[in-house]
Amino acid sequence: MNGYELSRAWFDFSFTNTCKVNPVHSAIFFFAIERCNRLGWKKEFGFPTDLAMEAVGIKNYKTYYRALQDLVEWGFIRWIQKSKNQYTANIIALVKIDDASPQALNKALSGHYTKQDSQQVQSNYRGIASINKPINHKPLNLELINQKPLLEVEKINVEKDQEVYFKWALKFHRLFLKNLEQKGAPLKKTKEAVFEDCVKPIRDMMEKDGVNAAQLQIAYDLLNGQDDFWKGVILDTGKLKEKIGQLIAQGKMPMKEKDMDIRVKDKVRSYD
Repeated sequence: MNGYELSRAWFDFSFTNTCKVNPVHSAIFFFAIERCNRLGWKKEFGFPTDLAMEAVGIKNYKTYYRALQDLVEWGFIRWIQKSKNQYTANIIALVKIDDASPQALNKALSGHYTKQDSQQVQSNYRGIASINKPINHKPLNLELINQKPLLEVEKINVEKDQEVYFKWALKFHRLFLKNLEQKGAPLKKTKEAVFEDCVKPIRDMMEKDGVNAAQLQIAYDLLNGQDDFWKGVILDTGKLKEKIGQLIAQGKMPMKEKDMDIRVKDKVRSYD
């Protein structure tokens, strides 16, 4: 089963059932194919409701749910586990049906090809280039991507609901490398750190601990600043998760108080 087989079966069905099918059905089904493809053609996969609605531009949950239910009833999608509400994910499987008759669509398309054939031949002689479909970039499955070095992972391989965690993990990881390089420390271990070890602490901070993007930026600015203490302590996102509270607290200190601390330290040094 592949995307071409699924799309062909769908259009065979929709062409002979025009009174049933509308653009919403096609949009949902083809986004399901796209998600399945990005997950490495898993037999069963999560299909988050809010993600699907946003991707295909559906604003009304009832409209989305009715269309998805139609696709299940028509045999193109199989429900493995239903979501409890619009904020949780369905688990589904794609099904290739073979009972949709292709004859009507084949006849219509062959008639269209006959009408256009002479014009297309003339166009080719005029030097108009043919259209070649690029080879799909097959995304890595989750198990494989988790064990891949973070620096070798491309954004296209990351699921949409993981992109924000990946973005922050990569941002901090590059900062750790920069801080290590400035100290002349070995870089190999940090360069080889895998996706799961780098991204999971960020995800846990944001999902479980309630750390938001603004607070992560505070921590980042502190680790990218003049204070060398934290640069030698926090060299991975696991340690970042452990110390995030202290970093946020220190980063939120009023500027005057920070300046005062620096001046006091300078005076103490002058008396030594």
